[in-house]
Amino acid sequence: MVGFDHTPVLLRETIEGLRIQPEGTYVDCTLGGGGHSSVILGKLNDQGRLIGIDQDGAAVAAAGERLKGFTNVTIVRDNYCNVKQVLDGLGIQSVNGFLLDLGVSSYQLDTPERGFSYKSDAPLDMRMDDRGAMTAADIVNNYSQSDLTRVIRTYGEEKFAANIARHITAAREGGPIKTTGQLVEIIRAAIPMRVQKTMGHPAKQTFQAIRIELNRELAVLSDTLETMIDLLAPGGRICVITFHSLEDRIVKNIFKDAQDPCTCPPDFPRCVCGKVSKGRIVTKKPLIPAEEEIRSNPRAKSSKLRIFEKA
Repeated sequence: MVGFDHTPVLLRETIEGLRIQPEGTYVDCTLGGGGHSSVILGKLNDQGRLIGIDQDGAAVAAAGERLKGFTNVTIVRDNYCNVKQVLDGLGIQSVNGFLLDLGVSSYQLDTPERGFSYKSDAPLDMRMDDRGAMTAADIVNNYSQSDLTRVIRTYGEEKFAANIARHITAAREGGPIKTTGQLVEIIRAAIPMRVQKTMGHPAKQTFQAIRIELNRELAVLSDTLETMIDLLAPGGRICVITFHSLEDRIVKNIFKDAQDPCTCPPDFPRCVCGKVSKGRIVTKKPLIPAEEEIRSNPRAKSSKLRIFEKA
């Protein structure tokens, strides 16, 4: 089993984007190994406070060890969809900044027994919170062919989704699909070899789709981001790092609606809907990692950072 060694992506840009106030209160909603949080804490004074949230028990343990020298940090094992309840429980009404570093961590990918990676043969798990009863194997073996097609097409943006779903349902007739290795071979058989020669790993998009479905990643993001904006103090900022277009599109649209919520027809002389802007988008275009960062951490390549500031 590997250690929780997750290199924080877009670290400088994120810390600058949060515009940290030494006495402020900040929430790292995807704590991971505590890479971003350790830098945030280093910029806070004794009145400042950091709340770190993560649903992964290994992340909570690793971050607790990394941040044990700080007295102004509270670590909570939970899904960030419950951020308001977490803050209410701590008696916190508003905060100066939120950070979300979305997607799967290097630790989760590099720990074979977690079942996230298509590069190792392991049980089909993919749970970000291992307290959950449902695993990736349940999706692969119990979803109907049409539901598998929907998941793989929608969350994996996989053009061979229907054929992959067909191959999965045919394969499981001979017995349950239990491992990542089995699933990889089924996916390989469903994608023409001529196509595989010109693409990356053929299972990448399907694995992404199943992971997103299992952990409700996009639903949680959609349901929670606006709540976070409402919880920001005036001048507070929220920084969101995404790793694929589905996440980025959600963040872009929610920030856009928060900045300009007016629903009046464009030909109206003045606004009558009464909806008021919650703030402004700081990043007109998302920030992306520099070439130097990509060379040192290839997994940063697809990352994008968007920032919103509360009015």
